[in-house]
Amino acid sequence: MIRLLLALLVAAAFLLSLAAGKVWIAPWAFAAGTAEALVLLELRLPRALLGALVGAVLGAAGAVLQGYLRNPLAEPGVLGVSATAALGAVLAIFLGAGGQPLAIAGSAMAFALGAVALLGLIAGSSGLQLVLAGVVLANLSAALTSLLISLAPTPFALGEIVTWLMGALTDRSMADVGLLLLPALAAFALMAAAARALDTLSLGETVAASLGTDLALTRLLVIAGVGLGVGASVAVTGVISFVGLVVPHLLRPLVGPEPSRLLLPSALGGAALLLLADSLVRLVPGAAELKLGIAMALIGAPFFLWLLWRTRSALA
Repeated sequence: MIRLLLALLVAAAFLLSLAAGKVWIAPWAFAAGTAEALVLLELRLPRALLGALVGAVLGAAGAVLQGYLRNPLAEPGVLGVSATAALGAVLAIFLGAGGQPLAIAGSAMAFALGAVALLGLIAGSSGLQLVLAGVVLANLSAALTSLLISLAPTPFALGEIVTWLMGALTDRSMADVGLLLLPALAAFALMAAAARALDTLSLGETVAASLGTDLALTRLLVIAGVGLGVGASVAVTGVISFVGLVVPHLLRPLVGPEPSRLLLPSALGGAALLLLADSLVRLVPGAAELKLGIAMALIGAPFFLWLLWRTRSALA
C-alpha cells in the first residue's frame, strides 16, 4: 500500500514538475507547433525525468549506505561521497573536458567508487568514527575542489565549475537523461542485489557470515552500486545532498527497518522529494531561480542536526 501511494505521489510530482514555472503550462499541452509544446519537450520534460532519476538514485543510495554501514546518519552527501564525486567531475572540467559529458561522468563515478570503497574499509568502526571520516573526506574534497577553482585557467571554466557545484536541473537536455539512465539502472540492479544480504548484515558481520552471507560480494555490490549511481548523478546535476538522509528516515517507520523493504520506497520517496523541491524553487519570487542544491541543503541540514540531537538523547 505504501509503495502504491508513493508511486502515485511520484506521478503527481512529475506532472507538477512539467507544469510549474514562472509561466504555468498544462502538462498535456504537447500539441505540435506551439510554444508550450516546445517548452515542455525541450526544457521541462528532461528536467522532470532527471529529477525523478536523481532523486531515486540518491534515496536508494542512502537506504543502502545506512544498512551497509549500520549507521542511521549515513548518506552520500554527509559521508563525503557526493563531494568526492564532485571533485572528480571538477577535475575533468579543469583539464578541459567541459564539453565532454562522458569524461566528466566517468571521472565523477571513479572518484565516487573510491570514496565508497574507503568508507567500506572502516565499516566495522563506530558510528561516530564513520561520520567523522565522512566529514574529513568531504572537507578534503571541498578543499581540493576550491584549489582547482582558484587555478581555473579561464573565467569561463571558473563560472562553469561554480555554477555546476551549486546543483541544479536547469538547462539540461534529453542527452543528459541518456547519460544518466544506464548508470542509474545498473546502480539500482546492484543495490537491489545486495539488499537481502544487508538484512542479515544488520545483525553484525559475524552473524551474517554464519548465515552464509558473502561479505566480500556484498561490499563489492554496495561500492559499485552507490558509486555508479551517485557519481553519474553528480556528473549530470552537480551536488544535491541530504535526499538519502531525509527519505529513509521518513519511510522507515512506515515500511520497516530492513534494507530490502526500504530500498524501493526510498527510491520512490527520493524521486518525489526532488521533483517537488525542484518545482518549488521555480516558484520562488525573483528573476533568478534558487539552485536546487542550495534548497536541499536548507531542508536537509536542520534535519541532520535534529537526527544528531535525537541520537544523543537516546544515548544519554
